[in-house]
Amino acid sequence: MDGGSSRLDLSLHERQRYVYISAVAAKRKKTSWDRLFAVATGQAGLFTTEQAGAAGLYRQLLRRYVEHGRVSRVRRGIYRIVHYPAAQHEELAELWLWSRREGVFSHETALSLHDLSDVLPRRVHLTVPAAWRQRRIRVPRGLVLHYAGVPRPDRSWAGPVPVTSPVRTLRDCVGAHVAPNLVAQAIEQAGARGLVGPDGLAEIARAMNPAEVAR
Repeated sequence: MDGGSSRLDLSLHERQRYVYISAVAAKRKKTSWDRLFAVATGQAGLFTTEQAGAAGLYRQLLRRYVEHGRVSRVRRGIYRIVHYPAAQHEELAELWLWSRREGVFSHETALSLHDLSDVLPRRVHLTVPAAWRQRRIRVPRGLVLHYAGVPRPDRSWAGPVPVTSPVRTLRDCVGAHVAPNLVAQAIEQAGARGLVGPDGLAEIARAMNPAEVAR
């Protein structure tokens, strides 16, 4: 009887010890690297100097990580976790971080991201707030900036990057005089896939053919 009681007490002690260890592990404070990795995971393995600082990874330690090959510098103020797997739209994520996460991919780039039409953009199109027009900045090669507001309802996501919604994309392309055959193809595909409703399609069609509105 005493032996059984002893075994029962030991079992109870082991369970209590397990619960204690689990609780300590759960409360373990995340390191700056843990926090930074969590941020980079949502950005194709990329992060900015400001994000590293917010995670607690300050410049001296960041420089050491670069020297040791744990992190690589992509462009000024933007870094990549070296062993992070290659991610879709990584080049776009880099440009989005360059815009301080204020830009939204649009126009032909958005058509491509939504897989609308046979467009093959030669340059990347990014819409940034209108206030950016007053800034003196060096725009990365191959990037075209458009200046306009993009409210939340006009946004969606393609993996790690924001993109204008299908209906906003079509409106932008009509307004920018993108090749009519590509826009017509995109409208047809957006309608067939249910990405844009009948009212939105009618609005875009009228914008393409203003002469029809006057009749």
